[in-house]
Amino acid sequence: MSWTVSLPMYNVSPRLQREYEALLACVLSDAGVSDEVQLLAEPELPALWRRPDLLLGQTCGYPYVSFLRSVASLLATPCFDFAGCDGSDYTSVIVTRAVDGVGSLVEARGLTAAANDQHSNSGMNVLRHAVAPLARDGRFFGKVKWTGAHVASLRAVREGEADIAAIDCVTFGYLREASPYSIAGIKVLQYSASSPGLPLVTSRDVSEPLQARLRAALLTPSPQLRKHMAALHIKAFQHRPDADYNRIQHLEAEARAAGYPVLA
Repeated sequence: MSWTVSLPMYNVSPRLQREYEALLACVLSDAGVSDEVQLLAEPELPALWRRPDLLLGQTCGYPYVSFLRSVASLLATPCFDFAGCDGSDYTSVIVTRAVDGVGSLVEARGLTAAANDQHSNSGMNVLRHAVAPLARDGRFFGKVKWTGAHVASLRAVREGEADIAAIDCVTFGYLREASPYSIAGIKVLQYSASSPGLPLVTSRDVSEPLQARLRAALLTPSPQLRKHMAALHIKAFQHRPDADYNRIQHLEAEARAAGYPVLA
């Protein structure tokens, strides 16, 4: 059998990409995977998550609850040691410019928001949830600029193309360490509501025994795997029941109940 693996979600620097690839190799070794494995460094999303040969990948929780439950199985969720994380829960930092940015969410009314993707929990869903109580007639922002990536959203805020954005707190922590210039001139306005973090997943076509071996390798890491985890600020992995991810849908439902179904 030939498998595909990829952990592309937090590769914001060459060092982090190398570390995540090393972590992948270690998990596969610890799980006793001897089949042929293809590493995709820059996969197309969301096509990657639907692949029947996906042995080990990572997805955002919003697409998982929206359209991936029928094709992907949860393995484990990382517990990061960054500010805004609590166990395997995480938040987004809602940011603005340090000098001329807004002082509160309500001051962002009618201004421009930057968001990475319409299927992002950290960049779209939690920002929608945060401003929903302030929206009027289904609108709050004057414009939403879709950027394609958290790094691009930060750049848009920093350079004055947008006034506010929600950034995954893990991405923000990695950037603070690896690329401090990317958050220069940025201030954290507040943290969003929390939800389960980005889970490591496998295709439902992967056999139950192999899924169990992968999960065990993550939940009871070897000394070598712990070294890679430490380099990535991962304290542990936790298996989250599928129902835990309903919290992401609850955030969406609360925004809709407030009359704010779309980030606008």
